[in-house]
Amino acid sequence: MAELVLSAFLGVLFEKLASAALKSFARNKGIDAEIKKWQRSLSQIQGVLADASYKEITSPPVKRWLNDLQHLAYDIDDVLDGWLTEAMQSESTHDSEGIANKVRKLIPACCTNFSQSTSMHDKLDSITAKLKDLVEEKAALGLSVTEDTRPRNNNNRRFQSSVVDPSSIVGRQAQKEALVQQLLLVDEPCDQKFSIVPIVGMGGVGKTTLARLLYDEKQVKDHFKLKAWVCVSDEFDSFRISKEIFQSMASQEVSDFNRLQEALRDQVRDKRFLLVLDDIWSESYADWETLVRPFYTCAPGSKIILTTRKDQLLKQLVYKPQNKQLHGLSNDDALSLVARHALGVNNFDSHLSLKPFAEGIVKKCGGLPLALIALGRLLRTKKDEVDHWNEVSNNEIWRLKEEGGVLPALRLSYHDLSATSKRLFAYCSLFPKDFLFDKEELVLLWMAEGFLQRPTASGSTEERLGHEFFDELLSRLDNESEKNIRKEMLEKYRHMSFVREEFVAYKKFEAFERAKSLRTFMATSVGEIESWRRFYLSNKILTDLLPELPLLRVLHLGDFYISEVPESIGTMRHLRYLNLSRNAITHLPESVCNLYNLQILILFGCDNLTKLPNNFLKLKNMRYLDVRDTPLLFPMLLRIGELKSLQITLSKIHIESEGGIEIAKLKDFKNLCGKFSVVGLEKVHNATYAHEANFSQKWLSELELVWSDELSDSRNEMLEKEVLNELRPCDDKLIKLKIRSYGGLEFPSWVGDPLFLHLKHVSISGCKRCTSLPPLAQLPSLKELFIKGLYEVEFVGFELSGAGHAFPSLEILCFDDMRGWKKWSGVVFPRLQKLQIYDCPSLVEVTLEALPKLNVLEIKGCESGVLMSLVQITSKFTKLEIRDISGLNDVVWRGVIGYLEAVEELLISNCNEIRYLVESDAVATR
Repeated sequence: MAELVLSAFLGVLFEKLASAALKSFARNKGIDAEIKKWQRSLSQIQGVLADASYKEITSPPVKRWLNDLQHLAYDIDDVLDGWLTEAMQSESTHDSEGIANKVRKLIPACCTNFSQSTSMHDKLDSITAKLKDLVEEKAALGLSVTEDTRPRNNNNRRFQSSVVDPSSIVGRQAQKEALVQQLLLVDEPCDQKFSIVPIVGMGGVGKTTLARLLYDEKQVKDHFKLKAWVCVSDEFDSFRISKEIFQSMASQEVSDFNRLQEALRDQVRDKRFLLVLDDIWSESYADWETLVRPFYTCAPGSKIILTTRKDQLLKQLVYKPQNKQLHGLSNDDALSLVARHALGVNNFDSHLSLKPFAEGIVKKCGGLPLALIALGRLLRTKKDEVDHWNEVSNNEIWRLKEEGGVLPALRLSYHDLSATSKRLFAYCSLFPKDFLFDKEELVLLWMAEGFLQRPTASGSTEERLGHEFFDELLSRLDNESEKNIRKEMLEKYRHMSFVREEFVAYKKFEAFERAKSLRTFMATSVGEIESWRRFYLSNKILTDLLPELPLLRVLHLGDFYISEVPESIGTMRHLRYLNLSRNAITHLPESVCNLYNLQILILFGCDNLTKLPNNFLKLKNMRYLDVRDTPLLFPMLLRIGELKSLQITLSKIHIESEGGIEIAKLKDFKNLCGKFSVVGLEKVHNATYAHEANFSQKWLSELELVWSDELSDSRNEMLEKEVLNELRPCDDKLIKLKIRSYGGLEFPSWVGDPLFLHLKHVSISGCKRCTSLPPLAQLPSLKELFIKGLYEVEFVGFELSGAGHAFPSLEILCFDDMRGWKKWSGVVFPRLQKLQIYDCPSLVEVTLEALPKLNVLEIKGCESGVLMSLVQITSKFTKLEIRDISGLNDVVWRGVIGYLEAVEELLISNCNEIRYLVESDAVATR
C-alpha cells in the first residue's frame, strides 16, 4: 500500500510546485525551467503508482523503486520548503533593512550570492538527476500507466442476506442471548417508538453473522409483526434502502421517493417491526433522519439492528458504542473454528501435533472469525503436513496476500483507510507501547509535519480535519507497530522519538549527527508523568546535536529541566512545532523570531517564563500558542493578539481593575481555545465589557467563571446576571462548565440550553443568592452534575428537569451544602449510576419516580427520611455509604435494610441511634 501514501505525498508536492510564491521565487532565481521538468517527471511517475502497487508485493526491485521514490519525495519537499522559507524571510525583511540595504546594493550580487547560488544549483542538479533515473527505471521495471481497478465500493457486500446456518457458527451464544433480550424489550426508555440495537466492531469480527443469528431466532420472529434486512455498505442511498425495506415488508414497489416514504409510514403504522441495516459506513445524521422519518407511526418496541465498524453516527444518536463493541472469539472458540475449516472436526484432540501451531495462528489473528476461516481453508489441503502448519504459524506471509477475496488477519481495517489516514497512522509508531495519546497534541504534530492539507471548505481548519482523522483511526484501528532501528540507515531517517529517562546523555544520540534528513526529534513517556519527577537533558544535545539537524520540523523537549534555550535554535528554519513545556526557562532567545515557519509553540507549565521575545510578531505563520500556567502578564499577551490566525490557550485571567475592563480586551484573542478561567468577575461594572469579550465566537472546551466568595451588599444581582448572560460560550465546543460564587438570583437562559450538544460536566457552586437551579435536564450529553452551596434554593423539581425526556446521559449527580433545600421531586433518571447528597439538613421530602441504573448511593448530614425515600425507588445499587444521618434509629433502619438485598459494600459512620445492623441470623443471611 506504499503507493497510496506516496500518492498523497506527491499531491502535496504538486501543490507546492504550483504555488504563486514558489513560481515567483523560481523566476527570480532563473530556475523555473527546472521546476517545470520536476513537475513533468513527477507526473509520469504518479501515473504508474497504481501498477507499482500490485507489483511491489512480489517484486523486490519495484519495492526498492518505491522506497527510493519516497526518499526523493522527502528531499524535494525539504528543498521546496527551504526556498519558500527564503522567500518569506526576504519578504519579511524587505521593508526593514533601511540604510544597510542601500549599502549592500553597492556590492555586486555575484559577490554575495555565489555560495548560495552554487548550493541551490547543486541541489537542483542532484534532484533532477535522481528523478531522471527513476523515470528511466520505471520503464525497465515494466511499470505502466493503469487505472486503479480496486473497487472503492465492495458491490458484493450488497448481496449479503439474512440467511444463516446456525450449526456453522462457533461462539457468540452469550452475545446473542443478551441481544435477544434487548430486542424483546417493549418499554425500553427512548425518545422514539423504535430504538437502536448497535453491533460495532472491526472488519471480520462477525457483526453480520451475529445479526443473522438474531434475525433468524424464533422468539424474535414471533415478537415482530414486520421484518426487513438491508445491506447498506459504503453508499448510504436513502431511496434504495427505503425501497428494499418496503419491498420486504409489503412485497410491493414504489418508484417515487415521496410516495415511498408515505407508503412506509402507512405500512408500519401501529405495527412492531424489526429492521436490520447491515454494514453502515455513513456518518451523516441528516441521511439517517431522512431514512427513519416514516417510522414515527410504528408500535412501541420496534427495533433497528445496526452493524458498523465506525461509531460516529451512533455518537450523534447519543449511544455509547464502546459498551456495544463486538470483540474477537475466545481462544477455545477460535481454535474450534480453525479445526472445523482446516480439519473438518470440532477440536484438535485427534491432531495434537498441529495444536501448538493452531494456537499461534489464533493468537496472531486476534480471534477474528473472517481471518480464521480464511486460514483454515488455506490449510485444509495440508491436514497432516506439520512443517506447513509450522511455516504458517511462524511466518506472516498471509498478511501480504488475499486468499479467495478475503483480506486476512488484523490488516482488514488498515486496508480500508485513506492514503492520508495511513500516513497519520504510521506516524503513531513513533510513540512507545502503552503511550497515552493526547488528541489535541497529536493533531498539532500532524499539522507540523504537513500531513494535514489545509481544507478549502468554508469554516474548516486543519485542526478540525485532524480531529476527524483521529476519530476515524480511534474507531477503526487497534494495531501495534514494531520499530527496529538500524544504525546504517541513519542518513535516511526522517522521524525519531525516545523515551525520557532521568538523565539523558549526549552519547546516546551521538550517532544521530549523521541523520541530516531528520524531521522529528521527540521525547515521549509511557503513562502519565508524576509532577514531582524531573528529567535532565545533556546540554551538548542542545548545543552540538540539534544544530546538525537542519531539517527538523518537530522538536519536542517537554518535561526536561532546561534552563536556557541556545541562540542556535533560530537556524532551524524548517521548524513548525516547538514544545518546551514544563521547562525551567526564564525567556526565549530573540533568534526564535527567525523561525518563519513556526506554527505551534507550547510553553505550558514554564513556571519561570516571564517574557516573550520582542519581535514575536514576526512569526506570521503561528497557529497555536499554549501558555497555560506561565507567569506571562496579560498585557504582554494582548500584544500578540495581533497575529490574526493565532489560537492561544491561556489558563486564566485575573480581573484586577476596578471597572473590570480587562475582560473586554479578550476580544483581541479571536481564536482563544481550550480551557479558560476568568477570576474576579464581581469587578466587572458594565455588562458591555463582557459582551465585547465575544465568548460565543471562541473555541472553548472548558470554561470557568468565578466571582468573589465575599457576598457584600455592593454586589448587584441584576448586573451580575447581565454579565453572566453576555459570557455565553460557543455551544458547538463546550465540554465542561463551572460557575462559582455568582451573585445573581437566577441564571440566564443559556445555562442549560440543549443546544450545548457536547456539554458533559457542569459544576455550580457558592451561588448563595440563587433561589432556583437552571433547567439542565435537557442537555443531551451531560454526564456529571455538581451542585454546591446554593443556600437559598428550597425546591428542586420541574425547574431543573423541565419537560420531556430528562437527563438522558447523566451518570453522576452530587448535591452538597444545600442548607435551605427542603423538597426534591422529579422524573426518572434513566442512566444515573452514582448519587451523592451531602450536608442538606433541611431536606425532608424526596419524590422521584425511579433510579433504575443506580449503583452507588452516598448520603451525609441529612434526615433519615431522605435515605428511606431513595432506597425505595432503587433496588439494584451495590454500594451504600451513610454518615451523620439524623433520626436513623432501629425502627427506621429496619425499614431501610429490607431494600438492601443487592448491596455488596456498606459503610455507616456517626449514625449513633442505630443499636444493631440486623435483628437475627435469619435476616443476616437474606
